[in-house]
Amino acid sequence: MNDEQLLRYSRHILLDEIGIEGQTKIVDAHALVIGAGGLGSPAALYLASAGIGRLTLADGDTVDLTNLQRQILHTQERIGQLKAVSGQIALAQINPQVTVIPVSQRLAGEQLEALIADADIVLDCCDNFTTRHAVNRACVRQQTPLVSGAAIRFSGQLSVFDARREHSPCYHCLFPEAEDVEEARCAVMGIFAPLTGIIGAMQAAEALKVISNAGVPAIGRLLLLDGLTMEWRSVKFGKDPKCAVCG
Repeated sequence: MNDEQLLRYSRHILLDEIGIEGQTKIVDAHALVIGAGGLGSPAALYLASAGIGRLTLADGDTVDLTNLQRQILHTQERIGQLKAVSGQIALAQINPQVTVIPVSQRLAGEQLEALIADADIVLDCCDNFTTRHAVNRACVRQQTPLVSGAAIRFSGQLSVFDARREHSPCYHCLFPEAEDVEEARCAVMGIFAPLTGIIGAMQAAEALKVISNAGVPAIGRLLLLDGLTMEWRSVKFGKDPKCAVCG
């Protein structure tokens, strides 16, 4: 790291659990953030401010007026712009030293596989189970750690999956893929604006912990937040030996 980086990230370096070694790992890392909406906004902002070296931001949607209640990457002036590009602008203003790569399409197939293979950490900030399961399968195949978050109405959840660890479950172990799962979308169900900030920021925190090897990531634990009472529950779960993805 150069002198400017040492100063910029000095508050991380002061932490014994991170220090120069951990911050160097962050600066050298590549994070893939899938979704530049309510969760992806705070997650990407904190990753960039913390000095992640390269950040690929993937989202195929454009900025809409209804997004601005919670999607803090975007502004009134960028309504109609591609979210990935809008996010690139915002992140450059936070930290110009971070290389931001916008991908303005929904990831699938070989492109998803290639991006996950090239990443050191993946943050699933999307809003549908089809993409979540596709991301999980690719992360298991590529042995790439995955931080998954979700938020709807006043309820949020978070967990970490790391296929590099022998006993780590995957997303499919926790939520088996099924055709009859009903999607819950913000456009229909509503969403409490700060909830996405809480969960998205926690996704960034868990990603930085995994990259810098600080603390204990939420592997094998599902963290559940009730935003109305502001109470957390932690539910432990294990690897499914019969899992169709990682078993």
